[in-house]
Amino acid sequence: MKPSKIRIIGITGGVGSGKTDVLSYIKEKYNCEVIFADEVAHKVREPGQGCYEELIVLLGEEVLTEDGQIDRSRMAEKIFADKELLKQVNKIIHPAVKRYILAKIEQEKKDQKIDFLFIEAALLIEDGYVDIVDELWYIFASEQVRRERLKQTRSYSDEKIDGILGKQLSEEEYKKYCKVLIDNSGDRQNTYEQIDRKLEEYLWQK
Repeated sequence: MKPSKIRIIGITGGVGSGKTDVLSYIKEKYNCEVIFADEVAHKVREPGQGCYEELIVLLGEEVLTEDGQIDRSRMAEKIFADKELLKQVNKIIHPAVKRYILAKIEQEKKDQKIDFLFIEAALLIEDGYVDIVDELWYIFASEQVRRERLKQTRSYSDEKIDGILGKQLSEEEYKKYCKVLIDNSGDRQNTYEQIDRKLEEYLWQK
């Protein structure tokens, strides 16, 4: 019997596009694993993990809690007050996250227990994950819809939303790199139907 090939899919899209909701649905319905890069970034900062020691050398022991963990709020306070320090921290954390994800991909390919492995990260395109995944999916929602979601779910002000959107890739850039576009501007059922059509197609091809 021919071994199944795991499809590695990167999930990207602007803030408020609904990536978390899309992945919750996929995880519930399909035989898959989902890696959230933000969660990995917290893991690799734990004692004994990928970049713990380097961060302590860079930031100092004042960012530690009594039990030796890196305190998120203390770390954030230091790095967001110093742009150069933030760059140095990112140079440590981003490669460590990528190493963790690459190891996870290799393990899942070896185990052959799942059909899909999804990776969600804010900077999938910018950090070169295009070369790691089989394909990228762009979770799209119109700017108006995203603004409304951010106001309702996170209580963001227009000023804060403007600042975030100004730093993100344009719709054209997302589309240039992504093979699949999932329109998540409307109701959830419509979104789920788009997902099902694509994933069922891949399962049928196996």
